[in-house]
Amino acid sequence: MTNFIYPVTTADFPTIREFGQVYVDKTELMHSLAREYKYVFLARPRRFGKSLLCSTFKAYFEGRKELFEGLKVMALEKEWKKFPVLHFTMSGLKNCTIAESKSKLEGFLRDYEEVYGRKEGDDSPGARFRSLIRNAADKTGERVVILIDEYDSPIMRLLYEEENLKAMRTLLREFYQVLKDEDAYIRFVFITGVTKFSQLSIFSELNNLNQISMEDEYSGLCGITQEELDTVLRPCVEKYAQNLKISTEEAYEILKKNYDGYHFSPNGKDVYAPFSLLKALDNNSVQYYWFETGTSASLIEHLGHFPDFNPLDCDGMELPLSAFNAPCEGARTPIPLLYQTGYLTIASYDDMVKQYTLRFPNFEVRHGMVEELTHYLTGTDDIKRSSTVAAMTRAIYRGDLSEALLELRSYIASIPYDIITKKQWMDKSGSEAFYKMLIYIVFSLLNDNVETELKSIKGRADIVIQTKLDVFILELKVDQDVDEALRQIDRMGYATQFAADPRPVTKCGVCISSEQRTLSHWKITDAQGRLLGEERFDGKDE
Repeated sequence: MTNFIYPVTTADFPTIREFGQVYVDKTELMHSLAREYKYVFLARPRRFGKSLLCSTFKAYFEGRKELFEGLKVMALEKEWKKFPVLHFTMSGLKNCTIAESKSKLEGFLRDYEEVYGRKEGDDSPGARFRSLIRNAADKTGERVVILIDEYDSPIMRLLYEEENLKAMRTLLREFYQVLKDEDAYIRFVFITGVTKFSQLSIFSELNNLNQISMEDEYSGLCGITQEELDTVLRPCVEKYAQNLKISTEEAYEILKKNYDGYHFSPNGKDVYAPFSLLKALDNNSVQYYWFETGTSASLIEHLGHFPDFNPLDCDGMELPLSAFNAPCEGARTPIPLLYQTGYLTIASYDDMVKQYTLRFPNFEVRHGMVEELTHYLTGTDDIKRSSTVAAMTRAIYRGDLSEALLELRSYIASIPYDIITKKQWMDKSGSEAFYKMLIYIVFSLLNDNVETELKSIKGRADIVIQTKLDVFILELKVDQDVDEALRQIDRMGYATQFAADPRPVTKCGVCISSEQRTLSHWKITDAQGRLLGEERFDGKDE
């Protein structure tokens, strides 16, 4: 069977084509975009193929026909006209000071000025960019193609640094405004980014920018669709299955559970995260790559500015478009950033009420989020956390919920109190929010069948754990009676959805003591309310 070369270390289209690496053909959509629009903006999460798409556009507009042999665009493009292309990758400005960003921007311009010339007297990046566009058009006799990749990289880490954010906006606004002013010299503009920033803050004059981020037609432009995995990449999946000694159907199930689930429009295509998928195929493994090269530090920093917000509550949240597709700066909730950076995705759309349901796209992202939150909340080492999770998992799979809770209680007792008091996840009740969230996320680490805040007709159960043999439903209360927690499970019908399930259903009420700062009491019953176990602690043994 063929050995496949996966482009996991490059996003350069010519390199991928020249070295025969795996490439999923997006050139039909690329050709359509270039014909339909003049100014285009596409938002997609990081490592989702935006840079590769920019590189493909560059080769296409440079007329490098030989790179496209065998691809769909060959049947569509007849002229293969060569245009001057100005390609800026703004990720190079990430984590730079304003002065460093300006210097790097000037360096980008200088490289092209060596080809097309520079007008004397132009000092600012905006003025030089304006002259560069005109010089390129005059020298070649063709209008200019401009590609700006990751436009928002310079400002992502400045959301809460008002003075620096303002200065960076000013620098970028002057640069980007040229795109509007020099329309007569421009053939095509393509801008990519992760987040949606308001027109006034960045593109103050570029009011003709076509945002295709949520158009069904272009929902599969970046990433790998289910159809592409089933057809073009099927030989790759078969090879993956062979190497793992599993069936092809099992391989598809593994890849879907871990790396699929993205939807970028109401009726858009089902999309896999390309970096994670190709890394898995390349490594013949099932690992989590989402947080490997990403923005976890900035994400946690961002969430820290919303102390009453539990990210796990977003799984299954219903919202109007305006609530999650809004600009990130000045947002009153982190949901826009969570959606736009790929931690949440569209699960469904109800046209009657114009509501979207958002979820974690797959197990890889959810697990990564939970891992990062646990580390942030506790400050404990990975070994201690992993040991606790392993012990809890074994207990759960034995059907021993009480033993799992004992392990969790011991873990919570090991967390220094000064760690808790320093965290921003506090509400008016002091440490209550901390402990409730901690319990949610530790349970969420157990396996992919643990759900927190599981939605039912009448409300949400705090935690539902499903194994092959059991269903456990837990309700958490702070400084309240565990019997009230059990009554809520019955009153809200949390177990109703499992009525026809052959597995036994176990109900558990858990009390968290804000004074003792731990689990102080729990009671476990079967579906009929018969007592199976109870533990009570007075805090003297810790």
